[in-house]
Amino acid sequence: MSHAIIGFGKIGQALAKAFARNGIEVSIATTRNPESFAADAVAIGPTVIPRTLGEAVKADTIFLAVRFDAHQDVARALPSWEGKTVIDAMNLFPVPEELGGLPSSAVVAKAFTGARFVKGFNHLLAATLATNPIVEGGHRVVFLSSDDEGAIAPVAALAKQLGFAPVELGRLNEGGALVHARDRTWGQLIFQDLFKKEQ
Repeated sequence: MSHAIIGFGKIGQALAKAFARNGIEVSIATTRNPESFAADAVAIGPTVIPRTLGEAVKADTIFLAVRFDAHQDVARALPSWEGKTVIDAMNLFPVPEELGGLPSSAVVAKAFTGARFVKGFNHLLAATLATNPIVEGGHRVVFLSSDDEGAIAPVAALAKQLGFAPVELGRLNEGGALVHARDRTWGQLIFQDLFKKEQ
C-alpha cells in the first residue's frame, strides 16, 4: 500500500512527521517543482520522498492538505480516481455561500470521480497533529467520516499505524458535520484534542 500527501504547508508537514515517526514511506507533492521543498522533506526524515504531483497521485492512499480552492487542480491530475482512497484533511472557514449549505467535503468528493473518499485528520491544529499521538498510555483521537461505508476501515487501520485512535462519525452530512464548518461556525469537534486509553 503506497501513500502520498498533496500539500506541504503546516498540515502536510504534520502528516509527514507522523509517517516519518513510524518509518512509513510517504510521497510529498505540491503544484510546485519538488526541488523547491526537498530540503524541508529531507529534514523531516528519510521516508518522506519529494515527488511531482503526477508521480504522487499514483499512490493508493492520498491525503489532501491543500487550500480548498486548489483541490480541483489536484483532481485534474488524473482522469479517474477509481481504486484510490482520498482523505480530505482540509478545512474551509468561513464557508462561502456558493456551497449551498453543503459541507466542504461533499463538494470536494465530487471532484475526485471514482475515489473512495474520507474526511479525516482535519480537526486538530497542525502543531498538535505534528506531535507524538501516544501520551501516557493513550492515543490521540482522529475523526473519520465517509459516505462510503467500506472506505473508513482501511483509513482507520492507517491511523492506528500512525499511532492515532480513529473514531468513526458516520456519513459526511451526519456525524461528519461535527468536524466541518458551517457558514461562520466551526463544528463542535473542531480543535478538540481527545485521547483514547488502551483497553
